Amino acid sequence: MVKVMMGIKGSGKTKQLIELVHEAKKNEQGDIVYIEKSSKLIHDIPHTVRLIDASQYEFDGYKFLKGFISGLHSANYDITHIFIDSILKILGKEYDSDTDEFIEWCDSFSKNENVTFTITVSDDIDKATPAIKKYF
Repeated sequence: MVKVMMGIKGSGKTKQLIELVHEAKKNEQGDIVYIEKSSKLIHDIPHTVRLIDASQYEFDGYKFLKGFISGLHSANYDITHIFIDSILKILGKEYDSDTDEFIEWCDSFSKNENVTFTITVSDDIDKATPAIKKYF
């Protein structure tokens, strides 16, 4: 399963995402991963959630992020949920068809590996294509 939250900066996506992390921690049995641009939310998410500070890695595109996620999962098959906060900021990209393709890849990965993804996209929701809207 993939859920995408899209909206402009300051629209409350991260706050909602943190609430979803807490809910997932209460209700899910597996390991949870939270990927963000920095480690500023270290005190907002449960200490048992694996916080990954993306600034420590050279995320240069969706191909790298796919490999990173695949590597995380191959090292820990107990991961049941991956939260990605502000994917466009992490990658230094604008919303485009590559974003849609990545979300589709997450959907396929989710079905094959039984991992849920929740991803925030910081951009105007009016720019959303039908390919991404189906994950809202």
